[in-house]
Amino acid sequence: MEHYILTLRCRDQPGIVRSLAEGIVQAKGNITESAQFSDPPTGLFCMRVSFESPEQGLDAIAGLVSGATSRFRPVLTLRRESSRRRVLVMVSRFDHCLRDLLYRWDVGELPADLRLVVSNHETCRPLAERYGLPYRHIPVTAATKPEAERRLLELVAEHRIDVVVLARYMQVLSDDLCRRMQGRVINIHHSFLPGFKGARPYHQAYERGVKLIGATAHFVTPDLDEGPIIEQDVARVGHAHSPEQLVAIGRDVERLVLARAVRLYAEDRVLLAGARTVVFG
Repeated sequence: MEHYILTLRCRDQPGIVRSLAEGIVQAKGNITESAQFSDPPTGLFCMRVSFESPEQGLDAIAGLVSGATSRFRPVLTLRRESSRRRVLVMVSRFDHCLRDLLYRWDVGELPADLRLVVSNHETCRPLAERYGLPYRHIPVTAATKPEAERRLLELVAEHRIDVVVLARYMQVLSDDLCRRMQGRVINIHHSFLPGFKGARPYHQAYERGVKLIGATAHFVTPDLDEGPIIEQDVARVGHAHSPEQLVAIGRDVERLVLARAVRLYAEDRVLLAGARTVVFG
């Protein structure tokens, strides 16, 4: 039996689940996991289904499911569970998130296919090569940014990348690139209340006496750090913590949140619903 993962998004209306189930039955499928959600603000219906089937033809199964649900005009994705999502990781100098992703991937905790690492610095090359991953150094300046992004898109196409993960990549992507890669670029960002922008955010947090340190993983959009949120977490801190301790705690939270977000995406558990996400745990 081959195992498949299917997602569906369409306008909410009666009969969607029944029609989808009929399509899976036509493919001799047996549903093993199912989750669904109706999103009132957008009027969207979102669903994720895992099923097994003796049929080996992905296109044939997709055709049966599409035919059964065509009247709802859904956006469908279908893949074999064994065909993992292909990931390109981008990083600058801070390597804590990259190290965590590489470790989880290496020991089999991250159900994704890491293909290569891209950076605007050479700092993390030894780390990537230690895990046997290609490392592409693409320097970025104001003058070379269009060329750097063109090269990035070439790598995405060449390696058939599903998602780009910004593991503390300290460059702002252009609006054009954000639009072309909509829903396919995940960023990790520290999140405090109030929000500390610019350099040394943890030191700014220390000066304001924050009580919570957090991190947010989100899709990248032209609106800087305001894309649909995938995962968040916080850690409580106090007045006795030094700026250096806040940095260490913050890095721990960033690692965990980004790893969870990548895992959720890799398992097709994240569906876009306007400016929000539907995340099936």
